[in-house]
Amino acid sequence: MSLGSLSFLVLVILGVISVVVLFSFIPVGLWISALAAGVKVGIFTLVGMRLRRVPPAKIVNPLIKADKAGLAVSVNQLEAHYLAGGNVDRVVDALIAAERANIPLLFERAAAIDLAGRNVLEAVQMSVNPKVIETPVISAVAKDGIELKAVARVTVRANIDRLVGGAGEETVIARVGEGVVTSVGSAETHKTVLENPDSISKTVLSKGLDAGTAFEILSIDIADVDIGRNIGAQLQTDQAEADKNIAQAKAEERRAMAVAQEQEMKARVQEMRAKVVEAEAEVPRAMAEAFRSGRLGVMDYYNMQNILADTKMRESISGNGHGKEKGKKLE
Repeated sequence: MSLGSLSFLVLVILGVISVVVLFSFIPVGLWISALAAGVKVGIFTLVGMRLRRVPPAKIVNPLIKADKAGLAVSVNQLEAHYLAGGNVDRVVDALIAAERANIPLLFERAAAIDLAGRNVLEAVQMSVNPKVIETPVISAVAKDGIELKAVARVTVRANIDRLVGGAGEETVIARVGEGVVTSVGSAETHKTVLENPDSISKTVLSKGLDAGTAFEILSIDIADVDIGRNIGAQLQTDQAEADKNIAQAKAEERRAMAVAQEQEMKARVQEMRAKVVEAEAEVPRAMAEAFRSGRLGVMDYYNMQNILADTKMRESISGNGHGKEKGKKLE
């Protein structure tokens, strides 16, 4: 092979490689598709998307879809929403669905809802087809003390104007549960609620529970009402048990005080007996002192002994031994 042929072959190979690289960087096929669909997108605009690391297909395909649906959406709006972290395809689908359902929805509003983390397409679909939210079992007690367990089904429709910053399903369920508890609690008897469960729905629905939420409540239906425990009787039983325990505690306190007082009196009796014994011990000392000082003579002592002997004899005759024991102590 001659040198000229080899150079020509190398140039052909380099040309093919250049064309492949060029077509891989410049989405010519996507540009042709947009041109065929009647959407004007410049080739340099697509190159700029590549340089900004924006996949051109994620912008051009939703743009073609929006143009065919008659929506006025620009490339810059879609690209800015993609760079902000939004889902361009879902926003365009939501705009098309809103347009078909005659729901006023601007691109800026849809983009804000999407960037807020809510599914804007699902919100539009919920505006057309309301959603039914079933609450968990709600326990409430009527005035007669009977517990009722109710399950409510709440039919809601998305409020697009309040999707950004509005409360979600959990708030709606909590408010409905609070309304059911209030309505049942204001009933005189549980039979009234069982006879007219629609009264709960009317009362709860009139409270405006959808204020500040992303939904509009269309209806609240009581799906099931069951009778639970007799809370009133149980509370009375618990109160009686508590009163009994309190009375027993007070009685035990009084008994302990009586026992303590009895022990105190016994101690005082022993103290008084000790004083009596101490006083009796002073009698011989006093007599001895009287003998030494001459205030008591021998005849006086014998007279006193005779009196004690007569007293002892009378006590022995009468059968009373108390005087005998006392006489011994005096001796």
